[in-house]
Amino acid sequence: MTTPKQDGFFMPAEFDRHQATIMIFPERPGSWVYDAKPALPSFLEIFKAITKSELLYLIVSKKKLSQAKAFIRENQLRNVRLLQIEQNDAWARDTAPTFVNHLHTGEVRGIDWQFNAWGGSVDGLYTDWQADNALAKNFCSQTGLACYNAQHFVLEGGSIHSNGRDCIMTTEACLLSKGRNPELDKKQITEILCEYLNAERVIWLPRGIYNDETNEHVDNICAFVNPEEVVLAWTDDQNDPQYALSKACLEVLEQENLKVHKLPIPEHPVCVTEQDLQGYVFAPGEDTREVGERLAGSYVNFYFTNQAVLLPQFGGENIRSDETAIRLMEKLCPDREIIPIPARELLLGGGNIHCLTQQIPSGRRIL
Repeated sequence: MTTPKQDGFFMPAEFDRHQATIMIFPERPGSWVYDAKPALPSFLEIFKAITKSELLYLIVSKKKLSQAKAFIRENQLRNVRLLQIEQNDAWARDTAPTFVNHLHTGEVRGIDWQFNAWGGSVDGLYTDWQADNALAKNFCSQTGLACYNAQHFVLEGGSIHSNGRDCIMTTEACLLSKGRNPELDKKQITEILCEYLNAERVIWLPRGIYNDETNEHVDNICAFVNPEEVVLAWTDDQNDPQYALSKACLEVLEQENLKVHKLPIPEHPVCVTEQDLQGYVFAPGEDTREVGERLAGSYVNFYFTNQAVLLPQFGGENIRSDETAIRLMEKLCPDREIIPIPARELLLGGGNIHCLTQQIPSGRRIL
């Protein structure tokens, strides 16, 4: 019945050391076109990069267990531990626990937020999310981790970033949306975040990436690269709908005395094609897509491992943008290898590299 703050736990930054990363083997036909076959090469590159320096927990359903085992064996992957846990989709960032460390002992515990498919009955993306909502608790149970019950509060991991010291960052567009916690105001939500993540302040960015179906998660628009510096998704094109959203965020960040590095969005919007659309199989009540739909492409949706930065790459007419993103991240993260990951197929699923991963901070070793 206690909270992480009461017990002396806090949320480390993603750039702090990990003991492991959680991912989920892709399955949902309304997210992963053509039975996820086009996306699996990108998943493989992420698996390889993570397992160079930390353990990978790969969650898989009973239905896909044999396929996942064969995939691991055929690609000679090491440092992977399979966990059979049912789930509704592959977005581990949003459905796996948020992990906290004890300030002195380093013990690791999980937090089990309520998950309602990014908006529940208001604007959720699918109607059955029970398995996703149970995933965090089931993961902690299987790995022997203590877990805080925060089912009274709707929150996805992609909606928060920590600088690992005193600050949490989120967006108003997401956490103040009607499909999350409409009975709570901004002050009350701030208090909950500070209590469960042991922060002293919350930076509220107004908006996220244009057309982001998560109600504009912070992990797609802005991320810490160290406790006092961030990268912000940016465009100089004032006619692009992203310009006003990023400009509003920049104004807030400058008031917070953070050093801001502008990370340009893809020069050419990434959009759904007719061929893409034919590969989806949507369930009743599930959010669908249409030809020409602009996807929420951003290079900010990268992931830190202990040795590297896994950076989205969109290819095609965005090769120049891809290279610009690599050069900037090389400058900002000189002690880490920048590993480019083909990400268009991931974006078609509804997210990107950061959305697919959830770090477990270094501390007491779990099973």
